[in-house]
Amino acid sequence: MSDDTRTEDADTAAASGVAAADCAPGLTLEEAAQGFAAIGSEARLAVVLALVKAGSAGLTVGDIQARTGMAASTLAHHLRFLAAGGLIFQEKQGRAVISRAAFDRLEHLAGFIMKECCADEWTPDAPAPDTPRHRTATDG
Repeated sequence: MSDDTRTEDADTAAASGVAAADCAPGLTLEEAAQGFAAIGSEARLAVVLALVKAGSAGLTVGDIQARTGMAASTLAHHLRFLAAGGLIFQEKQGRAVISRAAFDRLEHLAGFIMKECCADEWTPDAPAPDTPRHRTATDG
């Protein structure tokens, strides 16, 4: 991705009220949306989970087929979609194609969501927000 594209993505994120710095490291709001869209079906999620379980060695297309029960043409479609979304890598080894999970990208996606965990949760040592649910009857 070019620097110009990253600048445009940051402008888009800022226009939507989300600063680029608020996104997971190296991941813009648009990139996160694309990544989540890529695993947005049960079938593609099953493929990603199989590859994550396989670890860095990855799996051949035949191995993924055996683990997921998908037809070859359906699996090929999902693998192309996942590769385009940057969630998997594919490498030709002889006559076989080895697919591997893009662990860094998957970690960034998880981090994108988890960085917001409990951000709005009130804690006893934090000032109470001035909302009706936190006011007492004597507050007026």
